[in-house]
Amino acid sequence: MKRSTDRILTSHAGSLPRLDDLTAAHAAAEAGEQSEVAQVLTDAVGETVRIQQEIGIAVPGDGELGKASSSPIDYGAWWSYCFQRLGGLELREGYSWITRDVQSGPGDVRTTGFGHRRDRGRFEQAYDDPTSGIFTGGAPKPYPTAVAPVTYTGQDAIAADIRNFRAGLDANGYSEGFLTSIAPGSVVRIDNDFYGTDEEFVWACADAMREEYQAIIDAGLILQIDDPSLAENWDQITPEPSVEDYQAFSRLRVEALNHALRGLPEDRIRYHLCWGSWHGPHTTDLPMKDIVELMLEVNAGAYSFEAGNVRHEHEWKVWQDVTLPEGKLILPGVVSHATNVVEHPELVADRIERFATLVGRENVIAATDCGLGGRIHPQIAWAKLRTLVEGAELATQRLWA
Repeated sequence: MKRSTDRILTSHAGSLPRLDDLTAAHAAAEAGEQSEVAQVLTDAVGETVRIQQEIGIAVPGDGELGKASSSPIDYGAWWSYCFQRLGGLELREGYSWITRDVQSGPGDVRTTGFGHRRDRGRFEQAYDDPTSGIFTGGAPKPYPTAVAPVTYTGQDAIAADIRNFRAGLDANGYSEGFLTSIAPGSVVRIDNDFYGTDEEFVWACADAMREEYQAIIDAGLILQIDDPSLAENWDQITPEPSVEDYQAFSRLRVEALNHALRGLPEDRIRYHLCWGSWHGPHTTDLPMKDIVELMLEVNAGAYSFEAGNVRHEHEWKVWQDVTLPEGKLILPGVVSHATNVVEHPELVADRIERFATLVGRENVIAATDCGLGGRIHPQIAWAKLRTLVEGAELATQRLWA
């Protein structure tokens, strides 16, 4: 991976705004109508890479455009895409993933339904109010259940993602870019009617997803592992567990991910965690100090995390006490998906400098908290990337003065 050797480089967390024609094509395909998704997708990826080049993003992504989204508001395409790339799953109607009520106890940590999140319980009226700003999209769609051994069946889809992205990189003069892929610990937040234990399930998903990881690396691209669940699961456990129990629950998922990454070059892998991209209060988020060491146990060369979100911005101080391992990079979010306010370049530069002072300027790539696509209006999303680049230029002037 590139390093900030003579200037602060910029990147982002993955998802970028979908062009209208691509969203329409995916919606038509989802409705069973004739739709030329393939050509529309190829053109959209090329245009998305071109926009990043025009803005000045140093390490671009494909915007996650190959992960189908049929609505302008979509918080879940980073996750739901794998439902079509894994065998052994059965899509079922019903909302058990929202409604199931699972209670945990000491030494027995399990996730409950999304509708029983503790933050939602605290702010039930706000979450139920469609005018509150917490709305996360349309009606729930069919949801998968594991009913047979989980296998990887997405070979054609990942090949298309790679082909489209490589064409965009080549056309715009880029030598490096990243594609995202979901971590096994995030895959397993679906229903399971086949595996006897959560441990068996997560290790099976690790073996299956390894094929996608390998394909991205073999294509000469940077692999980004998306794993919001490492931090986000905390809010989905009722009642609130001890930190020690939660760390043990999460370490199993880290071990399974490292198993899936075995033998792959760490310096071509980056790892993204966040506390969930929905625009809620997030008062029950796990503090960064309780998750940072687990994050660093992932066999990756770089770590992407929220640092511009107002619930977590203060946690840059964690790096006063935590040592970044030699040769590793961080990609702190210095502009946020969680507000329509476009950050001032001076603020972006200040945020970058905090991290550069603590871990070394060459070890920082400025990025976004989470994906911008489907969370905020496209015009605002592109403006945030521009202010990201402007802030990195200001930070460069100061840090290399």
